[in-house]
Amino acid sequence: MQSNEPTKIKISTADPTALGLLGLAIVTLVASSYKLGLTDGVSLIIPWAIFLGAIAQLYASFKDGQLGNTFGATAFGAYGLFWLGMACTWLIQNGVFGENLQASVDTAQLGFAFLGFLIFTLFMTYGAASINRVLLFIFVMIDVLFLGLALGALAGIQLGNTLAGIAELLISLLAFYGCGAAVLNAHYGKTVLPLGKAFKNR
Repeated sequence: MQSNEPTKIKISTADPTALGLLGLAIVTLVASSYKLGLTDGVSLIIPWAIFLGAIAQLYASFKDGQLGNTFGATAFGAYGLFWLGMACTWLIQNGVFGENLQASVDTAQLGFAFLGFLIFTLFMTYGAASINRVLLFIFVMIDVLFLGLALGALAGIQLGNTLAGIAELLISLLAFYGCGAAVLNAHYGKTVLPLGKAFKNR
């Protein structure tokens, strides 16, 4: 006798955190090399900003949204769009969209964008404190990054750009670790790389 009960199919979706963190790690590593004077120009940062900084994180944002993870979807989405914005900014500054746009650049406007992202990152840092310590430290360094960028763009403080470069390098190292932890811990079904307990409960 056949049952009239509907067949239930369980569809599981992999955690996109590893891919999102990889995108963050690569783009901040490349960008920090420029800010710290290890490389010249931004021409070859642009592809990494678009494909790793933007597309990888936007994909992770979309998948986190499907999983109902508001925090992850918002974080990866916001920073993915930030790197897309930075890629367009560098293209404008290098005259790709014409001399008129290039000539009318006012970096103070960029500074206000950095200030807005600093405000956004501050409350996201508070949220990260309830997840794990590695993620919290990443967000603290992102706070430092946007503070340095804002000081450089709004006040012309060169130390701000150096501070931003150091912060980006630390973000990259932490994100590489977080990516490795997300992959290996899920792959082996146990803690291979610890992420540290949350500082506060949700």
